[in-house]
Amino acid sequence: MAYEFYLDKTLLPVTPSQLNIKIRNQNKTINLINEGEVNIIKPAGLTEISFKALLPNEKYPFAQYKGGFKNIAHYLEQLEKLKTRADRNGIALPFQFVVSRTLPNGKVSFGTDMKVTLEDYKITEDAKNGLDVTVDISLKQYEPYEAKIVSLTQDDDGNYIAIVVNQRPAESAPQASTYTVVEGDTLWALSKRYLDNEKRFREIYRMNQALIDGANEGSEGSKYTLYAGQVLSIPG
Repeated sequence: MAYEFYLDKTLLPVTPSQLNIKIRNQNKTINLINEGEVNIIKPAGLTEISFKALLPNEKYPFAQYKGGFKNIAHYLEQLEKLKTRADRNGIALPFQFVVSRTLPNGKVSFGTDMKVTLEDYKITEDAKNGLDVTVDISLKQYEPYEAKIVSLTQDDDGNYIAIVVNQRPAESAPQASTYTVVEGDTLWALSKRYLDNEKRFREIYRMNQALIDGANEGSEGSKYTLYAGQVLSIPG
């Protein structure tokens, strides 16, 4: 199986030998008097991801590069940018973490695709690795949130009632024949949202291949990278 690890648009040159994904829950067990224990189920916590990546200082035949060989300094610079990236107001921004797993027959096995933040990374230099270095990377899943618009009204008794305006469950995404890409979107995520199966991302890609390939021509990232503002056709 062939693996590709992307941190935002940066492809790691050497696939990590191990990927640790910790899916946490926040359930709480309490004791009831004379009734024993009960488990209060709460929404799942944020996923934590960790792995160790080798950054080579010379071009190895087993390493993979997009756009030609790049040395250690390039990848360390990209990590620092991901650690400190923020918008104009200084608010930290997440990025996309993607692991593509391709079977020998060319079919995609399954993918890991989520918005994350770079919690920390540790650089290790070891004589046994020669001029290469290893980096221990820790990521945490990012869940978007937004303010709700609330309208206040009064009932017949004069009591105020707060009503959430124009809210829609996140899981019931509107259906559309076209979709305008926003920052952070990926083909995997759109495939899961509109086609109910992330493995069908190639259907969206093929329908928009000319647009996507043109935008990624000469890019060092994945050929499936999307850019904000692109208008994609979505299979019915």
